[in-house]
Amino acid sequence: MNKKKSLNKFKIILTLLLFAASFLLLFIASKSSGFAQWYRQSIYAACVWLTGKFTNLFPFSLSEILLYLLVLTLLLSGLGLLIRLFWKKGDRKNVFSWLTNLFFSANILFFLYVCNCGINYHNLSFAETSNITPQEYSAAELNEVCQWLTEEVNALSTEVKRDENGVMMLAPDTAKEATEVMASLGKTYPELSGTYARPKGLLLSEILSYQHLSGIYSPFTIEANYNQDMTDYNIPFTMCHELAHLRGFMSEDEANFIAFLACSGAEDSSFRYSGLLSGWIYCMNALYKADPAAHASLRETLSPACEADLRANSEFWNRFDGKVAEVSNKVNDTYLKANGQEEGVMRYNLMVDLVVAYYQQAIH
Repeated sequence: MNKKKSLNKFKIILTLLLFAASFLLLFIASKSSGFAQWYRQSIYAACVWLTGKFTNLFPFSLSEILLYLLVLTLLLSGLGLLIRLFWKKGDRKNVFSWLTNLFFSANILFFLYVCNCGINYHNLSFAETSNITPQEYSAAELNEVCQWLTEEVNALSTEVKRDENGVMMLAPDTAKEATEVMASLGKTYPELSGTYARPKGLLLSEILSYQHLSGIYSPFTIEANYNQDMTDYNIPFTMCHELAHLRGFMSEDEANFIAFLACSGAEDSSFRYSGLLSGWIYCMNALYKADPAAHASLRETLSPACEADLRANSEFWNRFDGKVAEVSNKVNDTYLKANGQEEGVMRYNLMVDLVVAYYQQAIH
């Protein structure tokens, strides 16, 4: 009993220390982008390299398996506690021990989140490090970008493989290709250089589908996960988006933009198509709000092959509409706002500003 008391006491002390350390690191990072930038380039980069070597050994997502094991352990331990308390008249001190273990485990997870994600929210932005600076632009300038994207995706739509329904099909080694295109982009933008672990498709991707999520970055295992059930044209873009998070760029608009750059610059036509079509969708949505007439005119010029992909995509996500998706969207919105992204889920759409700036500086 004394050993059990000593162990619980040790766990309580360690829990408090981890909790204090987590908030101290977040506080320092929020007050000093220099510290956050140093952390990302040194300590976090080493963690990415080390965990990547390990997670690449497994063809499945470790974070997914560990999540299921965690839920199972929590349920079984909770059930065991209830049995001891009410059926076997066990010592009620077991409740204290169970709660101690619960808070100890939760603080370990919170500490990992802070070290592998939370601090990175306070880094210098990709716009700052890459010198691609968004400026104000007119509806006419946005329309010009949309025209460029339309021409690009129309040309690429005939180069990708398609199934009997005319919907784009991906090659088997997409995950490996994603790491290569991100590493290649790192040659142009050093802040993206380094080792990339392969993105992992979730075994139970349907869970993400019901939440209307295309991918998720796991800070607990530093893995990029994606929904492997969704329409194929989404997958390369999503892989690179999550790998951008893995590189330490947590802002959703910047992760979208990095994915756009990585895919559109790839040699593989399916990656270029994925990146440019995804960028086209965001930019066209913005054009619809800025100039509906210009949007309608340009929309009619989209290739029928692209239409097949957009239709398949809509049909896929419509199957999972419901309360779960609504709650998930609200949770994601709250999470983003809590981490300094005031626009919440609308932050994803802000990649348009970066795409326009990129077009004006590098393409036009």
